[in-house]
Amino acid sequence: MITTIIILIISAIFFVNGKLRSDIVALCALLALLIFNILTPEEALSGFSNSVVIMMVGLFVVGGAIFQTGLAKMISSRILKLAGKSELRLFILVMIVTSAIGAFVSNTGTVALMLPIVVSLAASANMSAGRLLMPLAFASSMGGMMTLIGTPPNLVIQNTLINAGFPALSFFSFLPVGLICVIVGTLVLLPLSKWFLSKEKRNTDKHQHANKSLKELVNEYGLSDNLFRLRVTPESIAKGKTIMELNVRRKYGLNILEVRRAQNSQSRFLKPVTQNLAQPSTVISTDDIIYIKGDLDHVKTMASDLRLEILNNQTKESQSQNDQTLDFYDIGIAEIVLMPASRIINRTIQETEFREKYNVNILGIRRKTEYLLQNLAEIRILSGDVLLVQGTWNDISRLSNEDEDWVVLGQPLAEAAKVTLDYKAPIAAVIMIAMIAMMVFDFIPVAPVTAVMIAGILMVLTGCFRNVEAAYKTINWESIVLIAAMLPMSLALEKTGASEYISNSLVSGLGAYGPLALMAGIYFTTSLMTMFISNTATAVLLAPIALQSAQQIGVSPVPFLFAVTLGASMCFASPFSTPPNALVMPAGQYTFADYIKVGLPLQIIMGIVMIFVLPLLFPF
Repeated sequence: MITTIIILIISAIFFVNGKLRSDIVALCALLALLIFNILTPEEALSGFSNSVVIMMVGLFVVGGAIFQTGLAKMISSRILKLAGKSELRLFILVMIVTSAIGAFVSNTGTVALMLPIVVSLAASANMSAGRLLMPLAFASSMGGMMTLIGTPPNLVIQNTLINAGFPALSFFSFLPVGLICVIVGTLVLLPLSKWFLSKEKRNTDKHQHANKSLKELVNEYGLSDNLFRLRVTPESIAKGKTIMELNVRRKYGLNILEVRRAQNSQSRFLKPVTQNLAQPSTVISTDDIIYIKGDLDHVKTMASDLRLEILNNQTKESQSQNDQTLDFYDIGIAEIVLMPASRIINRTIQETEFREKYNVNILGIRRKTEYLLQNLAEIRILSGDVLLVQGTWNDISRLSNEDEDWVVLGQPLAEAAKVTLDYKAPIAAVIMIAMIAMMVFDFIPVAPVTAVMIAGILMVLTGCFRNVEAAYKTINWESIVLIAAMLPMSLALEKTGASEYISNSLVSGLGAYGPLALMAGIYFTTSLMTMFISNTATAVLLAPIALQSAQQIGVSPVPFLFAVTLGASMCFASPFSTPPNALVMPAGQYTFADYIKVGLPLQIIMGIVMIFVLPLLFPF
């Protein structure tokens, strides 16, 4: 027992110190429990098969899909309209929406759903995501106190009461307690998050976004200016001809950027169009949409000669598009800077044969402060020029291999990963809603962890990610290992009798001072233990002790059991006490110390308030 407590204390010191990664500390603690034969290998590794850990993996994938399909951005834009430009209103909206969802969905599921939305919100509002993500995790736990199913400790105390022969709690017995938690938490977090979670993260964000975004490149080179869409009609003489045969650049002085072709499937959940790079060998077909850049008069002449239809801004190509914009699902753009000794200097664009050799088009040249966009074929490349190239993301990435001639600015494949697959947003929304329904409604015979796994697999199979590797990259393995390695600690404390000894010692010493003091002891004992082991495990350990303590002094056990579930759920001073705290840790770039600075004051204030409120709501 003493060895287990020493391991726990040393781990806590390293967690607070923050110099060693939290997952490494957790693994070292797990190894120590194995070396001293406190746990068997099967017991030590049980955390990695725990349903909470598996659920976290699935929720990372679901959250990543919500972000990748642009669904998060759509939802966040709606919330942002309500908030306006007020950071205060945005903060309060995040707290209200999260706690409301958390009342009916598990707090882990709530955070996984809201995390990508809140990240998008923060980016749109030009504020630090770190200021919102920790309050998001805390709000999900507070909202979980509103209903019976909101958080596992609520179900634990329900079972304890029923097994002891007491009347069961109703679905909304927790509502008054939950509402007070949300109000107190919001009022306390408003100043704490502003003081401790804002300044450093903003500097980091600026550093991360140093490279030009695709939107910035489009605006800088004016690619959207003089951009027109031409539809190939059944009567068009362009039908069946290649781009080389049309000779558009020489005849009309126009530049074809891409050719879009509608998919045969009418499903709204499938990609509506295929993007094709404008290559000399590209064959034009009926109903193709040609994206062309140049002078309007020349475009009209070309359309007349080739019997093409000029589309206006309101003409839809598909259900997901209603204006003429450049999308980057398959085809991307990037800048390359020429090296002083590059072999293509002093050659014209046509002579470089860029399209033939590298399968990319040159859309423009940045020469000091001048942008060259017209009649590029005959322009001679000079030292110091920056070329804007267009091609598939893989082809642009391969340009990096020609290190002696140029340097590709930024990371093309990373930029491709940022492009939201917005045509997949409807299917991501359907999967998300179905997952929530399976978790909320008891008549659907599917366990929450199964619902999350089904949702995660469907997100991959339906193409909400570019590939399977993109789905794996959304999983934060540090958080997964941290939780999985710390879960067996509760088993070690229970197995050695340490948890029962600590609990009984603290509780029995306060019994003589009356029910309020005893309830306070139970609350803060639970709160303290939850900082080091999972909240569910703590509730399981302390609920029977709280029940027995109340019966011994002849008072109602209900407020005592509420003290247990509140102490277990309102634990904010540790990143691994609840899964939501761990989920936001990497995204918010938090350290263990951040949780101490913000979570510990909130945890203490919440405890003091609840000790005086519980007897008023549930008399002794």
